[in-house]
Amino acid sequence: MITKNLFLQGIFPFEGRGLEKPALIHSELSHYVPDGVINQTLYFRGGNSCSELITVVLMRDGAPMRYFPIGAKGDVHVPLRVVEDIEGGSVIELHLLAPEGVKGSVVVDLGMVEH
Repeated sequence: MITKNLFLQGIFPFEGRGLEKPALIHSELSHYVPDGVINQTLYFRGGNSCSELITVVLMRDGAPMRYFPIGAKGDVHVPLRVVEDIEGGSVIELHLLAPEGVKGSVVVDLGMVEH
């Protein structure tokens, strides 16, 4: 079995749209799992430059899978102990929840493996 490591990562500016409205952070933070492949997310690291709590949301086919809150001007590292199989044909995206009008930058690093 061939294993491939994948990462959704980067530093992206944002403007909050509200805590109930997850918005795609950037098109670079979207991944289509190829048919016949199993994807597993292994960890999330994130940083927040603004003075408000924000939340990065791992989405699968438009539905929330995991929430990663990041404190004001803070950071987080979450090794995922419960790893779920994400079947081929799924779309994985990182969205953001932030208070409306709040501006800042978010640092994200989502580590995944596909086999």
